Amino acid sequence: MGKIIAIANQKGGVGKTTTAINLSASMAALEYKTLIIDSDPQANTTSGLGFDPHKVQKSIYECMINGFSVKDTIQETQFEDLYLIPSHINLVGAELEMIDIKNREYRMQEALKEVKNMFDFIFIDCSPSLGLINVNVMNAADSILIPVQCEYFAMEGLGKLLSTIKIVQGKLNKNLQIEGILMTMHDSRLLHSNQVVQDIRTHFADMVFETLIPRNIRISEAPSFGVPVIAHDEKSKGSVSYLNLAKELLKRNKIKKSAIKTVKA
Repeated sequence: MGKIIAIANQKGGVGKTTTAINLSASMAALEYKTLIIDSDPQANTTSGLGFDPHKVQKSIYECMINGFSVKDTIQETQFEDLYLIPSHINLVGAELEMIDIKNREYRMQEALKEVKNMFDFIFIDCSPSLGLINVNVMNAADSILIPVQCEYFAMEGLGKLLSTIKIVQGKLNKNLQIEGILMTMHDSRLLHSNQVVQDIRTHFADMVFETLIPRNIRISEAPSFGVPVIAHDEKSKGSVSYLNLAKELLKRNKIKKSAIKTVKA
């Protein structure tokens, strides 16, 4: 059975979408069948993988609001073993539309049941908020990966997110785990950037991934070409870092390729 990992932080600009795209692509490059779900109305993950959000006919919105089958929304990307459920601007009004829906906190969980066994990993890119859509994501997820920027306000809001996770664990999804905290936009030349990493590791110890995601021009350029960084420049520091992150995540979960049996979509 595949593992569902939400990539979340209510603080914007910390590298959620960048991590969702590039970690998913790295897993696919390592030959793990991977699905990425864009649950952000901005649809940056969708465009970052080469799809035009304005031309999307079926998205995660239709699954949550209209009860469409998730299987009908899955798109093949141009990369082997990497699949996408796109987002659409309509998702911005989904929280209001779900107000009168029964068990509205579990719409995504129910939707994903039919495809969880089809993939080794399912990554969900979250919007920078703590609203009903993200509560849905947390209920559907097995774990949460939290990107944190290596800058002064890195810990701002992190405590609030961890408190929200505890509430979800206590009342909605008792099995939800924290996959880890990922330090992003790291600049090893800056004392301040290194100090932030040290502070986060002091406070959260083993929760923090060893892999650091650097500030890297190739990572920044890749979305404009509609590809992950591994396809844009596989030898760049950004590409190598996300591959290392994928390997570290596999190691943390004690997963070997032979231990996973994928089901053809």
